[in-house]
Amino acid sequence: MPRHVRSALSAVLIALASLLAPLGALAAWATYEIGDGARYEAATAALAADPHVRNEIADAVTAGVMREVRVAPPLKGPVRAFTRDAVRSFTQTEAYRIAWSTANRAAHDTVLRAVRDDATAPVTLDVAPVTERVKERLVHDRVPFAHRIPVEHTEVVVLSSENLDRLRKGYRVLELTSFWLPSLTVALAAGGLLVSACRRRAVFATGLGTALGGALLGIAVAVGRHVTLTDLPPDVSRAAAAAVYDALTATLRTVTWLLVVLGLAVALAAWVTGFHDHQRRPSPDPQPTARPTARPNPR
Repeated sequence: MPRHVRSALSAVLIALASLLAPLGALAAWATYEIGDGARYEAATAALAADPHVRNEIADAVTAGVMREVRVAPPLKGPVRAFTRDAVRSFTQTEAYRIAWSTANRAAHDTVLRAVRDDATAPVTLDVAPVTERVKERLVHDRVPFAHRIPVEHTEVVVLSSENLDRLRKGYRVLELTSFWLPSLTVALAAGGLLVSACRRRAVFATGLGTALGGALLGIAVAVGRHVTLTDLPPDVSRAAAAAVYDALTATLRTVTWLLVVLGLAVALAAWVTGFHDHQRRPSPDPQPTARPTARPNPR
């Protein structure tokens, strides 16, 4: 194969691998972390201690309790404030973390069923376990009317119907390509290195392409965050939603930095190696100048 053809083919293969790298990482994340119950639960466990999430849970549970408790109008304000303080205090306990884990596990199963089926109803997080624990806490503290609080399903919307429809289409594609995209990316990069006429330049290009793919992945995560927070209903806390988004995409951000740092390190190593080889290469000896043949002096 001619040298220029090998160089062009290598460049095309490396460019395709660089473009597919962020898509492969996104597909693997969606299937093997978000789609896995244990990993999803581990990713959302830290949210139980997030102050914005705790405030959102306290507001939702308090609103559910106040809808069921009948008190005189002058007492509504104090009872609401006392109930919210009790719920907020409860969110610092181990019992709350257990209830949070249970509710998230149920929500995860609901989301997966929704994106894999054709359900149109919004996905909600049932905070009834939290309400039940709060009721026990209020009864223990002898709060008036606490024993009359019904433990009913108080739901917080996790995914609206519109967002669910968009998520379903994207998730199905990512789930189907979660194995093939990363494998194809590695195969294209390896093929680009093998057919290259100059191996060091191919390694340099692969490193830069990997770093570029990582940067594209980081941009995609940032744009997704902006779109998600922009489309929120007015009654949903942006701070709490941002905390949830950041917790779920923490692995993607880690992969972003790994791709950027690893790619730049490989490119830098290839450039430094080539530079030193060029410096150590001996310069060609100058051609000896031909001496003119001496002519005999005539006598």
